[in-house]
Amino acid sequence: MPDLTSRVALIVIDVQRAFDAWEAAGRRRNNPDAVARIADLLRGFRGRGLPVFHVRHESTDPQSTFFPTKPGHRVMEAARELEGEPVVVKRVNSAFIGTPLEVLLRSSNVERLVICGATTNHCVETTTRMAGNLGFDAHLVRDAAWTFDRIGPDEDLHRAEDIHAMTLANLHGEFATVVSTDDVLRSIARVT
Repeated sequence: MPDLTSRVALIVIDVQRAFDAWEAAGRRRNNPDAVARIADLLRGFRGRGLPVFHVRHESTDPQSTFFPTKPGHRVMEAARELEGEPVVVKRVNSAFIGTPLEVLLRSSNVERLVICGATTNHCVETTTRMAGNLGFDAHLVRDAAWTFDRIGPDEDLHRAEDIHAMTLANLHGEFATVVSTDDVLRSIARVT
């Protein structure tokens, strides 16, 4: 595990109630404990006084579960921001496009990012790829991210576990280092 004790920040992506609605409607996901692992990361970073940045998706489509007036737009309680923790609102997959995230990170002298949230193969992946391309030392937390089953263009069912694993494989070593919650917590425990 690389040393994460210097100039590191936690990025929590789209941990919003829309995903609870998706599950309630019968969509199947992987990593059922991901939100609990995100809460562990939040406690770890906050306990060490390390910066936390929250990202919310705000759809421009009134039919979307992420539309600002819909209940799904609200954050899950386990990932709620504390006073003083920045919340960045995005309208596309990448948290870096159309938002002040990069400026906020650079003005805070952040070089290393620990990234978690939903969904692995959409906003988490896009943000992680851009973080790597922008020169950040990105670390994607495998057990603190999740996705859903999808039907492909040939009507094939792709299981959430397979999509998640392939996304991690695509990112690891190229755009980011894939780590576990325990890896991160052990590393930041060295912060004094």
